[in-house]
Amino acid sequence: MFKKVLHGLNQRKAKVFLLFLICSFFAWFISNLSETYESRAYFTLNYRNLPDSLLLGENSKDQIDAKLRTSGFQFLYYKIFRSRVDIDVSQVKYQDGKYVLDEQVLIRQMDQQLSQNISLLDLDPNVLDVDLYKVDSKKIPIQANLNLRLQQNYILDGKVKISPDSVVVKGPKSEIDTIKIIKTSPVQLSNVNEDFSSDVTLLFPKGLDNSIFSVGRATVFGKVSKFSEKVFEVSVQVRNIPEGYQVKTFPNSVTILCKATIERLKEISASDFEVVADYGQLDGSESSKLFLEIIESPQKVYDVKLEERTVNFVLEQQ
Repeated sequence: MFKKVLHGLNQRKAKVFLLFLICSFFAWFISNLSETYESRAYFTLNYRNLPDSLLLGENSKDQIDAKLRTSGFQFLYYKIFRSRVDIDVSQVKYQDGKYVLDEQVLIRQMDQQLSQNISLLDLDPNVLDVDLYKVDSKKIPIQANLNLRLQQNYILDGKVKISPDSVVVKGPKSEIDTIKIIKTSPVQLSNVNEDFSSDVTLLFPKGLDNSIFSVGRATVFGKVSKFSEKVFEVSVQVRNIPEGYQVKTFPNSVTILCKATIERLKEISASDFEVVADYGQLDGSESSKLFLEIIESPQKVYDVKLEERTVNFVLEQQ
């Protein structure tokens, strides 16, 4: 019985001692972290404010080594989390064939982003070479890769539109000069009987590693309307008649079949069309027929077609 009590007391003392040891260690650890130290820390570089005429190359440094004077807490944070600093590239200088940020500019930029209780003592490298290259810019039209199948008696009212209708590319002149047009990814639309709109990606040519594009997507859209047909009776005009003669055609008017939206057909009249027969096309032949041609028709119609392609004629002396 006495041995059991003694064993229990010894276990309790061991636990109290262990707890005291742990608390002492943490007190010592926190006390040391509160002290000021000089040591080095790494910062990830984030380049910003690039001039419009320059692009960032792949060989730019992505981190910088800095010697700091600050508390142990701050160094512990830097060991656990890699901090990021912004580098304002608009302040670069062109020296000896390369773009650089000198030590004074680097220190000033980093000092503005560090806490007040951190002193920046040294940088490695103290002069930052920034991999930049000059670029040209070019505005390139976007072309819709659209396969559109409309429902019967429906037409595309106007042209297919794209928003944006162009993309700005920046890159070396030797790269971007080869680009003439940018196509969208394929769009397949079937049995369409209403206005449509599709968000699509843009397909950029390969081999443009040093070029960037202002947008990567576009919207292809169009207006679809139901159409109808209407027949117009239009007089035939004869051209290039020999001097001293007149030509009479049989018939003297022909029918034109016009397809358009119902609203548009209401606005169209026969005077909006002009049909001619060119006597000069005979060129001395003895044919009794003249071919017809529509030389004027209204805008915003789907189709215009002559019901007769030729007319008979008689040449009479005046």
